[in-house]
Amino acid sequence: MISERRISESRVIRTALAVEAEVIAELHHRARSTYYPDGVPQGDVDWADAWRSSIERPNAQVLCAVEHGAIVAVASFRTPDGAPAETVKLYQFHVAPDRWRSGIGTSLHAACVEAWQADGRRSAVLDVHVDNARAQAFYARRGWVPDPENPPAEGDHHIFLRLTVPGATPGE
Repeated sequence: MISERRISESRVIRTALAVEAEVIAELHHRARSTYYPDGVPQGDVDWADAWRSSIERPNAQVLCAVEHGAIVAVASFRTPDGAPAETVKLYQFHVAPDRWRSGIGTSLHAACVEAWQADGRRSAVLDVHVDNARAQAFYARRGWVPDPENPPAEGDHHIFLRLTVPGATPGE
């Protein structure tokens, strides 16, 4: 578990706190608003409560990147229900749109991989919205590939990706 990792004089990656759930939910909304062509779907999800639950969940981890005291990126991951213990799912990964291409996403992704390595994870999975070409390119540059075990179903709006965690030996 990463408690705090200093990236630069003004940038830190650390474990998120439950009291930060509303700030994280707002960042989540801003980031998602950039890739849904018709706006973020409205639903019955209270994202602040969902983030608070993720942060407090004992088998999950939520990391945030903080720059000059403000949360500018967030990632959450855990072992999905029914998956082998060596697999981790990256459920959420969001960078504030005004901070894209600043290296924050790269630093946060590296911190996730470091946590997965420390936990003995061999593979990571995620799904990304089909219209989110920027995220797809980001993940591809970091070694994520289409998940052969989970091809998209017809009409699904997500692409499923898999990463062999660096330093892990598949099939061990």
